[in-house]
Amino acid sequence: MTMVVWKDEYSVDIQEIDEQHKCLVEFINEMYKALAIKDNREQVEEVLNKLVDYTKVHFAVEECLMRMFEYPDYDAHKAIHDRIVHKVTEYQGQFKAGDDRVGMDLLMFLKDWLFDHINKVDKKYVPHLVKNGVKKRWFKKFW
Repeated sequence: MTMVVWKDEYSVDIQEIDEQHKCLVEFINEMYKALAIKDNREQVEEVLNKLVDYTKVHFAVEECLMRMFEYPDYDAHKAIHDRIVHKVTEYQGQFKAGDDRVGMDLLMFLKDWLFDHINKVDKKYVPHLVKNGVKKRWFKKFW
């Protein structure tokens, strides 16, 4: 049972970032499965925590690349990341406070945000990063 399927059209054509985006898709699908099971609060919270933590890690990687390669729109992109982290952290806090409806709201928010963000925001930095030396493909998979 999946909610989101990765498609090549979502690729930013930088393997590290694409692999991380695919992990976010997996976490969204894992959250969808956890929410489908009644009385499954503990598992939903576990997936929610992983999803929030991984979102922060992914943003840190993107921001690091943007800083290293002096992406001119870094500040604007980082501000978007900061708003997303704030939003998902709010959802996480509401869920921990007992609001079980938050799980589905967060799921829909993340699904809509992820692909919109990839296609409208992330794809903007790719030409700059590649032009300035970011490798599109791994030499070998490290993780």
